[in-house]
Amino acid sequence: MITVIANLKGGSGKSTVAFNLAVWLEINGHHVVGYDLDPQCTFSDLGMLRKEIGNKPELEIHPVRAVLKEQLLSHEDAEVIVDVGAANMAAMKEAMTAADRILIPVPPSQADVWATQRFLHIIGPDLEATKLNGRQKILAFVNRADTNKSIRETHETESALKMLPGIDVVLPYRLRMRTSFRRSLSEGMTVFEMWPRGKAAEEFRILARALYPHVVSH
Repeated sequence: MITVIANLKGGSGKSTVAFNLAVWLEINGHHVVGYDLDPQCTFSDLGMLRKEIGNKPELEIHPVRAVLKEQLLSHEDAEVIVDVGAANMAAMKEAMTAADRILIPVPPSQADVWATQRFLHIIGPDLEATKLNGRQKILAFVNRADTNKSIRETHETESALKMLPGIDVVLPYRLRMRTSFRRSLSEGMTVFEMWPRGKAAEEFRILARALYPHVVSH
């Protein structure tokens, strides 16, 4: 399966989600091939840091400026995760036409909802044929939500996403703004490796299992 993690705005947590998903899949017995199409190269940098430190399993992440659709489709025996940024729009659009699904992490703010709406408008024409054949899904979820569950902005963002045309599913699972995500990345590790019983690890596992229900997790 090819999963493209994308957002028009920076700071949405795309690379953090991609990295944690990649390691989670590898730990649970599924080979992952990653592609980093974001000029900031955070996803591939995290993979290199992990290798340098000696953390296992290592990740296969390719930092590339452009991507061929056939290249992504060639990995029949692997889970493919693609981290894309709007600064590389041509590669983003090509990757999306190959994707089985597009995952959009959205921070809880009106500005991010507007950016998501613009993003869907931009990519819509390129994905029309892919979506018509019923193969592709566009998913969204609230990322970096406030840790105070009573804050209305998080709930309002989720409700607003459900109203946006072009999103097939708004996942009811949130990742909250926790320092453990940043601290674990600095060690080339995931939240569930560094603090396996922490709240961030629990939230992430719930999201990962929803995205990959066929994976038998340890």
